[in-house]
Amino acid sequence: MQTLVDMELVRRLEDKAYQIRRDLLTFIYRIGMGHLGGELSLVEMSVALYYQYMNYDPKNPKWEDRDRLVLSKGHCGETLYTIFADLGMYTMDYMVEHFETLETAKFGMHPNRKYVPAIEVSAGSLGHGLSIALGMALGARKQKKNWRTFVIVGDGELNEGTNWEAIMSAGHYKLGNLVAIVDKNQLQMTGPTTEILNLNPLDEKLRAFGWDVIEIDGNDMYAVCAALQSLPPADPVSRRKPVFIISNTVKGKGVDFMENNPNWHGGGIAKEELDRALASVEKNRRVR
Repeated sequence: MQTLVDMELVRRLEDKAYQIRRDLLTFIYRIGMGHLGGELSLVEMSVALYYQYMNYDPKNPKWEDRDRLVLSKGHCGETLYTIFADLGMYTMDYMVEHFETLETAKFGMHPNRKYVPAIEVSAGSLGHGLSIALGMALGARKQKKNWRTFVIVGDGELNEGTNWEAIMSAGHYKLGNLVAIVDKNQLQMTGPTTEILNLNPLDEKLRAFGWDVIEIDGNDMYAVCAALQSLPPADPVSRRKPVFIISNTVKGKGVDFMENNPNWHGGGIAKEELDRALASVEKNRRVR
């Protein structure tokens, strides 16, 4: 049965995604570095989670009963930083001032949970977030806590074997309170994922490991909302299949000259490029 989503909610979240894209581009321009390709592809999913579908209080990021979000593709943490600023946790000026400074660094290219309370897991080396999220979900089961664990991985990151150990374990333990999301933008740093190490057919592999699979257009807010809205309750005791959302996205989404271009995997953006990028986001803005 198709999940029906309130269109007013979809429009509200699309407006927020538009704003976050603009703020993200400006933030990367100001700090001089980032991973815009994967950060832009992640916007719709991140916005839907933080503004609607996660049980989360930005005024109390360590609230014991919160849903957890592990950003395993941590090099795209600036997307979350931008959302945190919009939620009132920091100002953009404060984040710029404290971004990878020698004496007062709090925000880095890879998030550090010691300095940013809203970050659940410090990132850097890829391939570990799903295993940590698995442990969190098991912990919730043992404590009989009803919070849910989300984890976002990159498709290039799924080259790492530790992910497949975690995928096998989650299926074995039937962790229905675990939701994994792959930002499947088809590109990694050096080229297409299908050429570097082909994951396909990813859906069949995940089902074989004991997961329920939902496949969507991850840059379509209606599809994102429908997928997240369809999740069963986060019952830590009942044993049922974990859920894997294959979120098919476009690297550099919303900026014409960045889309599907591996050259925008990482780096900064100049003022002229920022102006072009903001104009492109405006042109590509979807109004329902």
